[in-house]
Amino acid sequence: MGSLHFRMALLWIALFGILYAIITIIGVAIGITNFTFYLLLSLFFMFIQYMIGPKIVEWTMRVKYVSEQEAPELHQMISELSANAHIPKPKLGVTEIALPNAFAFGRSLRDGRVCVTRGIMRLLNKDELRAVLGHEISHLRNRDVLTITLLSVIPIVLYRIAWHLMFFGGGRSRNRGSASLALIGLAAFLFYFITNLLVLYASRIREYFADLGSVKLGNRPKHLATALYKLVYGSARTDKEDLRKMEGMKAFFLNDPSVALREIRELSQIDLDKSGSIDEDELLALRNKRVKIGFWEKGMELLTTHPNMVKRIQQLSQYEGAV
Repeated sequence: MGSLHFRMALLWIALFGILYAIITIIGVAIGITNFTFYLLLSLFFMFIQYMIGPKIVEWTMRVKYVSEQEAPELHQMISELSANAHIPKPKLGVTEIALPNAFAFGRSLRDGRVCVTRGIMRLLNKDELRAVLGHEISHLRNRDVLTITLLSVIPIVLYRIAWHLMFFGGGRSRNRGSASLALIGLAAFLFYFITNLLVLYASRIREYFADLGSVKLGNRPKHLATALYKLVYGSARTDKEDLRKMEGMKAFFLNDPSVALREIRELSQIDLDKSGSIDEDELLALRNKRVKIGFWEKGMELLTTHPNMVKRIQQLSQYEGAV
């Protein structure tokens, strides 16, 4: 837990440090001071996105909010988990898509919404579904939507700075320092890609936090591990056209459905008895096991919002009997 907090703190420092350094270099060395405009513009667009985001998610996922009479068991789980998390009970939605998954969104704790797909309700048992809902409740409690939204401002600002310097030359300094401006613009563009990778890394850390949060809300690590395992196989069996339609929403999901086929090969190292679930003995055996993850998979993880599934389940093994 301390390691996750430490890495997250370093990310905040690194991201804002990069932004501050780039703007300071421009302001001091070149004498350009008008980049406050780009910061304010980026913040404005992020604010608009943050405010209308829930409606976009509802429309894209065709979310239908259900009452306690329509889904009493789900409502009971949500009520218990949100009470344990000391947050207001979020709205509960169901979406009629076959892809098994769940997601949480909302602008604040009082605006929280947790949604499940019809596919996940058919796939998981009660304990596994409760562990998944605990993960999503933890996202709300940790204010992860706000965190990632704020961090995402930094790459946007750097992109605007790079674009301005490379194509507009910094206004009055164009004639006397165009070469220097272009170099600084290229540096800003490079840091734009670097900070994008750091924001993706932050998203992966938030997934680990939410997994731990689910365990702290009373769910057994083996139940969440089994749920994740089943979601990978469920995603792999989903029609490719349905997966393509969900591509823009996968950052909200519990796992990344687009990499499920690759993850299946790696997960064979975990389910030793081929039962389709991860029992306590298998999870404990994984605690000190050296798992095999291909070079390609390690590289591709840098470009994703979710951790490698084998690494994620192995992290859950550290909590079995310890939290």
